[in-house]
Amino acid sequence: MGNSYAGQLRTTRFEEVLHNSIEASLRSNTVVPRPVFSQLYLETEQPLAHDGGLHGCKGEGRTDNDDEDDEDGSESNSPPIPYQMKPPPEGCCTTDGFCQAGRDLRLSSLASDPLDVPPGFMLIGVKSPSLLENLLVCAVDRRFLPDERGHNALLGFSGNCMGCGEKGFRYFTEFSNHINLKLSTQPKKQKHLKYHLYRNNQGVLVKGAPICWRGHDGRMRQMGPSLSEGHVTSDEQPPNMALTHPSHTPGSYTAGSHVDPSGLPQTVDVPHPLTNGNHAVPSVTQPPLNQSGPGRPSATGPHANAGPPKKRHKGWSPESSANSLSETTVKTPPSSSALSTSSVPSVITNGARSETAAPLNSSQGSLTPLSPPGLSVTIPDQLLHICRLQPVIFKGHGPLPQLTGNVSEVLVSSLLQSCYLSSQTLPRVYQHYGPSPIQPLSTEMQILLTVYYLVQLGPDQVPLIEDLEQIFMRSWRESHLSEIRQYQQPQTPASQGRHYGIETPSTLPGLPQHLSLPPQSQQPLTPSQLPWLAQLAASSCGEGVVVLGEQIGSLAQGIQQTFSRLMEGRLGNTNYVVIIVTAPGQETQSCVVVTGKRQCRALAESMFSPKEGLKEINHQLSTGVAQELIHYCNSLGQDGDLDSLLNSATVDSNESSPLSSSQESSERETVKTTQSPKDSQTQCSKESTSPKERASSPKDTCSEYSVQWREVRPIQLAVARKLLSHVCAIADSSTQNLDLGSFDRVSFLILVPPSEVTFQQTVLHLWSSGVLQELGGLDQECVSQREAERYVVKMDQSAQARIDSLIQEAHSSSYTLYILVHDHAHWDINSATCSSSDSGLGLVDQLLNSRQVRDAPNILILHVTSFPFALQTQCTRISPYNEIHWPSAFSNDVDLYHERTRYFGVSELLESTRSGSSLPLMRYDSSFESMACALEERFPKLHSAVIRTTVLIQHYCVALMAASGRISGSHNLHKHTSVETLEIVQSLLTAARQCPAHHGHMVLLRIPSLALAAWAHRRLSRVRRQLGLEESFEIILGNPNQALNIGQSFTDQIKTWLKIQDADWVPRTYLELEALPCILILSGSEPLGESLPRSLKYCDLRVISCSYLQRTTLEQELGLAAYLVRAESRPPHNPGPGSDLLESDAEKLSSTDNEEEEGQENGDSPLSSSQLLQSCPDSGALDPFPAHSTTSPNVQKGTMDTIQSPSHSQTQYQPQPPSQSFPYSQPTLHHQTQPHVQSYSQAQPTSQLQPQPHIQSPNQPLSQINSQPQSQPLPTAQSRRQHSKSTSSGSLSPRASSPHLSCSWARGVSRPPSVLLPHALYDIITASDRSGLPRCTSFLPHMSVAWASSFRPLLSKMMTCTEQSLYYRQWTVPRSYHMDSSNRTEGRSDNFHPRRLLLSGPPQVGKTGAYLHFLGILSRMLIRLMEVDIYDEEDINYSAQAEGVQYHPPNASWPNPDIIKAMPFDYTIHDPKYDDISSVYSPGYKPTTEGNPVRQEDVYLRRRTSRIKLSKYAAYNTYHHCEQCHQYLGFNPRYQMYESTLHAFTFTHLLLGEEIQLYFIIPKSKEHYFSFSQPGGQLESMRLPLTSDWSPDCIKSPIFTPTTGRHEHGLFNLYHAMDGASHLHILVVKEYEMAVYKKYWPNHIMLVLPTVFNGAGIGAAHFLIKELSYHNLELERSRRLEGGGPASDVWPFIILADDSCVMWNAVDLDARNGPVEHAVSLKQVLQHMEACPDLAHYGLCGIRKWSSRGLTGNKQREPFSRGHLHDFLLLNVDRSQNVQYDQNRFTCHDVDFTLRLHSAGLLVCRFNSFSVMKKQIAIGGYRTFIIKTKMTDVPTSVGPSQYVCAPDSKHLFLATPAQLLLEKYLQHTSQKLFPLSTKNYAHPVLSVDCYLNLGPEVTVCFVSSRPHSVNISTTGLLFSGLLLCFADSFVTPGFLKKFSFLKGATLCVISADRSSLRQTVGRLELEEEWRFRLSDEFQTANAKEDRPLFFLTGKHI
Repeated sequence: MGNSYAGQLRTTRFEEVLHNSIEASLRSNTVVPRPVFSQLYLETEQPLAHDGGLHGCKGEGRTDNDDEDDEDGSESNSPPIPYQMKPPPEGCCTTDGFCQAGRDLRLSSLASDPLDVPPGFMLIGVKSPSLLENLLVCAVDRRFLPDERGHNALLGFSGNCMGCGEKGFRYFTEFSNHINLKLSTQPKKQKHLKYHLYRNNQGVLVKGAPICWRGHDGRMRQMGPSLSEGHVTSDEQPPNMALTHPSHTPGSYTAGSHVDPSGLPQTVDVPHPLTNGNHAVPSVTQPPLNQSGPGRPSATGPHANAGPPKKRHKGWSPESSANSLSETTVKTPPSSSALSTSSVPSVITNGARSETAAPLNSSQGSLTPLSPPGLSVTIPDQLLHICRLQPVIFKGHGPLPQLTGNVSEVLVSSLLQSCYLSSQTLPRVYQHYGPSPIQPLSTEMQILLTVYYLVQLGPDQVPLIEDLEQIFMRSWRESHLSEIRQYQQPQTPASQGRHYGIETPSTLPGLPQHLSLPPQSQQPLTPSQLPWLAQLAASSCGEGVVVLGEQIGSLAQGIQQTFSRLMEGRLGNTNYVVIIVTAPGQETQSCVVVTGKRQCRALAESMFSPKEGLKEINHQLSTGVAQELIHYCNSLGQDGDLDSLLNSATVDSNESSPLSSSQESSERETVKTTQSPKDSQTQCSKESTSPKERASSPKDTCSEYSVQWREVRPIQLAVARKLLSHVCAIADSSTQNLDLGSFDRVSFLILVPPSEVTFQQTVLHLWSSGVLQELGGLDQECVSQREAERYVVKMDQSAQARIDSLIQEAHSSSYTLYILVHDHAHWDINSATCSSSDSGLGLVDQLLNSRQVRDAPNILILHVTSFPFALQTQCTRISPYNEIHWPSAFSNDVDLYHERTRYFGVSELLESTRSGSSLPLMRYDSSFESMACALEERFPKLHSAVIRTTVLIQHYCVALMAASGRISGSHNLHKHTSVETLEIVQSLLTAARQCPAHHGHMVLLRIPSLALAAWAHRRLSRVRRQLGLEESFEIILGNPNQALNIGQSFTDQIKTWLKIQDADWVPRTYLELEALPCILILSGSEPLGESLPRSLKYCDLRVISCSYLQRTTLEQELGLAAYLVRAESRPPHNPGPGSDLLESDAEKLSSTDNEEEEGQENGDSPLSSSQLLQSCPDSGALDPFPAHSTTSPNVQKGTMDTIQSPSHSQTQYQPQPPSQSFPYSQPTLHHQTQPHVQSYSQAQPTSQLQPQPHIQSPNQPLSQINSQPQSQPLPTAQSRRQHSKSTSSGSLSPRASSPHLSCSWARGVSRPPSVLLPHALYDIITASDRSGLPRCTSFLPHMSVAWASSFRPLLSKMMTCTEQSLYYRQWTVPRSYHMDSSNRTEGRSDNFHPRRLLLSGPPQVGKTGAYLHFLGILSRMLIRLMEVDIYDEEDINYSAQAEGVQYHPPNASWPNPDIIKAMPFDYTIHDPKYDDISSVYSPGYKPTTEGNPVRQEDVYLRRRTSRIKLSKYAAYNTYHHCEQCHQYLGFNPRYQMYESTLHAFTFTHLLLGEEIQLYFIIPKSKEHYFSFSQPGGQLESMRLPLTSDWSPDCIKSPIFTPTTGRHEHGLFNLYHAMDGASHLHILVVKEYEMAVYKKYWPNHIMLVLPTVFNGAGIGAAHFLIKELSYHNLELERSRRLEGGGPASDVWPFIILADDSCVMWNAVDLDARNGPVEHAVSLKQVLQHMEACPDLAHYGLCGIRKWSSRGLTGNKQREPFSRGHLHDFLLLNVDRSQNVQYDQNRFTCHDVDFTLRLHSAGLLVCRFNSFSVMKKQIAIGGYRTFIIKTKMTDVPTSVGPSQYVCAPDSKHLFLATPAQLLLEKYLQHTSQKLFPLSTKNYAHPVLSVDCYLNLGPEVTVCFVSSRPHSVNISTTGLLFSGLLLCFADSFVTPGFLKKFSFLKGATLCVISADRSSLRQTVGRLELEEEWRFRLSDEFQTANAKEDRPLFFLTGKHI
């Protein structure tokens, strides 16, 4: 058919496509949304690039005039198959360029002709082999053409000839014959349909872009000497093409406004003619200018998939697309995804990652096509040495010339090129409808926007590809606003901007206003205008950006010129050189050379992967390259050398104890040099004891210290429950992926990253959580921490064996549910196939994604991470429904979970930078930055991490020397460190001195390189030792591969604080370092989930890398500072009008502040920074002066509080929270009121506590404000205090024993740590994008994923976590080395792993506690699933005078019929479910006086139950599946599931008066229980055993279970209850429920009741079962007779079992402590009863109902009793043949049946040694009949009085069976009907031949009218009423005359109709003794067609 590849059905989940379709329709305002099917069918897969060479470069060496398509179809070198053309028809034209009708088709001829193009068709240029210089014009249906990525072309062809106008060619072969192509090979549309055709400004048809058949826009070719066809000559296409369209198509859109009537380009003299279509070169005309030019790489990121293969491709797989971009050819590690310190590769599509920059030698020849000779560029020698930088060349448009010479000193990056390409790949949605496609940005526009972007970058800023991409998108959207709106449904502006970023302002983000684009300019940007417009733009920034354009002829010349200028030093102030080449008639070419020192360094470092970067650092340290830098840093200029100064300090320290001397000298120096107000700290200096001794002395304990990190918080409980509900949802779904009911215990394994501290921390959490005790039933004492280590495994090589053993265990223990918790799940997501074994990566993929884990039905995987983005791609294995996101604890400041803590994370840190009212918690250190920058320029070859770390450690060393006071002349040292570092060190040193127990805080120093961290540790430790500060604070090296190691004295100190007695205990986690003063140097390329203690005060991230700008990387580092703050304290980012100052003054010295903000901060403040008091910072707590100062500590509290930012000074007159409000002149008052402050801690106005006589005005001199005796200024660092989170010291710690907090730790726990960042990162993190979100959120989420398209919307501020997940799932694809990249090839239908969950929440928020709690509640739930609610009620109606007669010996096994006959029948009903019915009269029974309470209808739902663990003999519902049950439930290998047959069975019954047809559904596996006329023939009978048969594995009696509404919940699985014995079990179901029961119980025999019984009650079911069984008994007897056997020997018993019988028990009389019940199988119960020697004598047998108090009382000691039986009956159908169940009954049918059975003289026996447990099932059952009206649309509640009405009256009829209405009416209104009977046990109502419930207050006396029946003696008994229900012929007037009635007794006669009612009254001569009135006749409230029942009442005369 001409198109040789299939548009296969995308194996995408249908929901995903539906989602995309909905999204597309949202973006469109056309009426017809894009059909889902076309998406499913058309869009082929987009496989990832395959590792390997660059495919598709085969045409590289050819010239353009070759036919480059000859071997288009096959990659092999075999000769093409010869093709025999069909001879043309006689007489037709065969001239080349003409069709067979003789019409001219050549483009040159038709260029100016008006052509009629039908809607949906496009003009296409066809290439004819015989006309090389011309194209033929035809029209082709665009559905059969590919989109811009080479995808989505339908198979086949549909085209029209533009010569003769013939339409409807359906085959390309036929069409090629018609247009005389004269081919020698098979005609293919891919080969010959070559170009789109468009009209230019002059309306002339010209050749446009090549059709993208193979997913790329051109081939690599060598530039020939002549102009190639890929170039556009000026004749063919004027340079300034306007946006035009086929202008004569009816209804098509012509952009007339763009065309100048004269046909000449319009020139405009404005410098920026560029918006709304001005640069809109048509999408298909424009690529020749920038895409198919010579030397174009054939495979660019956006086009990395060419779709399915051509014919004859063998072994094509989506992974090896013919032109996927290789990831290995280029030296671009996966992670070097940055264009710069601040860049992220945004140009990656379909997983093929465009190479970022590569050093030239490796990229040469692979990505840079060979240039023609003479166009190479020689790199000058000594470039790096002379210029002190390594230039970076960004490839732009066109091929880069070959570089020769010193190529290692120049880097080449294709990031920019990839960005250009991806922003020209239009999304399909914009070109799907209508004839006018929207064009991408033109080459010229892209270059100009690039220049604009570079111009507005700051001198130190590094370009971010993400920004440039957004600028392109904005510009493109604005230029096509009107067209795009045609594709959008109207939206509110907010939602539009939010979802799609369509915005109208004409300024671009980040562009200066004067460079913004004018809205109305009409003219497209031409190549000739480009250079001078670019230069004009660049002129605004001086020499920052240089544009080389008009004077150069090639890129080579431009680059050579740039190098020359560099060598001459003329580009010293230039950061970027933009080279633009615009030769007439050629494509515009461009590249950018980066020449700024900072930019080049940042870009060069971003090209390393993190791993390579660390390798480079190690190399520089090990080879000694860094030594010069270290020596340089050691020199302090005139102040001497660091080491010599330290040596002098060491000599001094020999004079006295290190600690005391250092403190004394510290004091002396501080007072002397810094004019500190601290007079002395002599009390402290006298302590020369070690910290251990100090901490353990009783008086030196700190009352404020407590460690609480182990408690489970409410929000963690909520998350654990969410996890549990998701697991239940998986189990409840119809997929049957998880069968929770089959598990009886939980086991788990927690996988953590290979960090020893993380491992120990997880073990500690696990051990202290109590989960192990809960899961294993172990006692707390015997679970050691060592025991807990078995459940946690580090993901290193040892993990393999642990997980293999778990898989083996899971395989063998199918009843255990294994949870694999993958903590810190974003850490290793590398594909196992792409990772080398020694790297340790790829393990997770290898282990968790293995087939054994995936297919094990009892392994559930829970991924836990703070950064889930990498697991949320288009190929993720985790269903979006299985994601659990950490909920927000606060909503509108309402605490939803009543947390005592408040989470302070990344967003709150950012918020603190914007609040403006205090020093932000996140900041940068400008003096450190300037020093590092200077050294970076001095040492260009050193890695910036080496330089920055060296500088930072130098700062720390100097600060330690200055703060220790051990160095003489330390005042000179201040200028060699930064104020930030000095404050950190001083705070660290002084904190422990203030607390009696020496609690301090932690300083975290993050140094990613292990080698640098080790060096820093050695250096700091040496300085500490030489200063004699070893006992003051610890320096810890946090190496992920090693255990935590701290000094013995500090370990002893911690043990004292934590009261640990164990001599061998050592801290293993950072959490156990709570309150230890220390510097923690945390190394490792990324944090691995280590939690930090609450004493963390400073998080120093100044040396983290700025190169890897992915969201995960950035947030992971910031997450180290995440913190749980006490909720009593005010949230830090929103201090109230007078919140305290925290840690630093409101003003900050300009040496460390952000200078540009300095002016506006201090400008209008009377207290400018120069006037600020200066003091030496103490521990950084609320009080600026230490407690050891001579003045009263209470006075100092908040001395600095009035030194505030202006806004605070001015609000001083308003009521303030207490700690800030007391003026300093009233120290005593302050002291007195402080205790009260605690209760007023939040916002109590101080005026209520204390008037404020004088608050100083802000203008008063500070010396007056400060009432301290000394007037020296406070030191510099003191002026950097922030606002406190707490409003008073009392609120910080409820345990505060004194009004003043002396413990720095206690003050610190209620404030998060301060974070210090590199300046570059600070700028990026604090910036916001258009949606208002922090910039870092719009970065690529993780280095192992790629964006699916540049045309994605931005993340929105309003998005929830779920929406964010869906965003990433839509817009990111995994790269080839991501473990999910293989997931797409497995087919979309099974893309998600069903038993995989993802829990995400911010760092340090408590996820570990949540999932551990989840394991506990999951275990409890499984135990709960093994438990069941059993009705547990005592028997009722036992009179106190129970008879003392013992009939049987207590241990009798079976009843004796003679004894049973001698026992009196117990008429009283004892079953507690019947406590609301009429009691049955028996002469010997005396009721209790209070009677039974009246119970409501639904009370049975609330009856008393007990929770009992299921025994191994329980009956189960449909939710239970275990391997043993499979065959029983129908999973039999020999039979197909659901293979069963329907058999009709007919029998006649007199009572029913007609033949009854029942249906049996008999599974094939159960047919042996039945006999048929022949195999597969008519069902004859159900086989019954003989009485004499006995087998230990067989139950003789068939079990019938009537059921309704309980197809899922009924307990029909008797496999375990029967202990495997064979048994015949028949479910009796109503016809309308047949299908659903058959679905759930495919292997059960069903007896389907006739249709007439659909509305009937339980009586009908039992009636039919009994009658059918008797009929079957006779059939079996006759079958046996025919076989020659004895007829009477057939087994006559059946079992009638309730569908809620769950377990059975037997009484063990031999127990020592009296009789005890234990669980037994139903098999044991039935075999015992069936083995009873005289069983045939009994009509009915049964067992007790279980009660937990069932063995108490005399009655129960009798092993057998004679009375009512319920729920579980063994019925003799032979003996009870003449007593039927009442088929009409709904309630009390068993009481009625037992009474009639007994009166017929049959023996009834209850085996009291057995009991049945009944499960509470709230669903379905025969008691759930709803009484509703026939008018179903009127919901009315109907009272019992409305159940009956007068005959023929107009009454609301009810849609309820008449019998049920009658029974309910009698039950609820009997007090009115039988007024004399109410609460009158001595005068019961006489009920003849039936028992009806007349309510609990009326007693019924049952008598039978049958001759020879057994009745109670009624002599002398006066009845208060008579009830005759359907009286038959046995009831005679004479029978009734035997009974006496009270005067006024009530008669009630019930009949089926009015005539039989009258006949009964006449026949029984009732009118003689009873008086009737006409108004006493009633009927049930049924319509006539529903056959109401009638009854008549009368009074006794």
